Amino acid sequence: MEIKIIGIKGIPLIKKGDDLAELIFHASKNHDILLDEGDILVIAETAVAKAEGNVIYLKAIEPGKQAYELAKQTGKDVEIVEAIIDESNEIIKVGPDFIISETKHGFVCANAGIDESNVDEGMATPIPVNPDYSAQQIREKIEKKIGKNIAVIISDTQGRAFREGAIGTAIGISGIEPLWDRCGEHDLYGRELKTTSIAVADELSSAASLVMGQADEGMPVVVIRGIPYFQKLINDSATIKPLIRPKKYDVFRD
Repeated sequence: MEIKIIGIKGIPLIKKGDDLAELIFHASKNHDILLDEGDILVIAETAVAKAEGNVIYLKAIEPGKQAYELAKQTGKDVEIVEAIIDESNEIIKVGPDFIISETKHGFVCANAGIDESNVDEGMATPIPVNPDYSAQQIREKIEKKIGKNIAVIISDTQGRAFREGAIGTAIGISGIEPLWDRCGEHDLYGRELKTTSIAVADELSSAASLVMGQADEGMPVVVIRGIPYFQKLINDSATIKPLIRPKKYDVFRD
């Protein structure tokens, strides 16, 4: 088995109104990356947010009382704290230079997923309003052009409980299931798997981030090619929801 992770060069700095599907299609074609059946596109959420005009202008924010209180506790700028509050369903935990919250999408992460990197000074990008829909729109446009089945994952960089460092994490998906339920299959010794469920979308996002980078690499879109289980997981109506653990089962939350 061979899996390839290919960065698509030639994608310009994204601005509001850009058609990401068109940019990806032409950049891949210009660099002899002919998108094919079973290819999986992993796209940085910042690129999606900028194309959709989903940008926060920090100086335009009017912080409220809670923002000033949390800014004092965390040492963060009060404007970014208000932005985090605005993008959250719930503030879960705060401390020196961190705020853990549940976003409006149901993701539990630092700073509500708001990103101040790879945007102009004084700006920030929140998680796209509907990452699944964004992924679906891009997938359908590209599939129409190439006549092949592909998948699209919108990825974000997030930390993990009890682990240092950040990794690529899926926040939106279209074309394949985000989880691969292998219960009922057998291991090398013939034992039946009882609880094995693979977070495929997160694994693919993490793999893509090795090429995508987090700094000035300028590689917001990556193609993953050769995944052997694509046909098993293909689903035009898939969403990211199965990856989100229901609150009542979240043993790490107070």
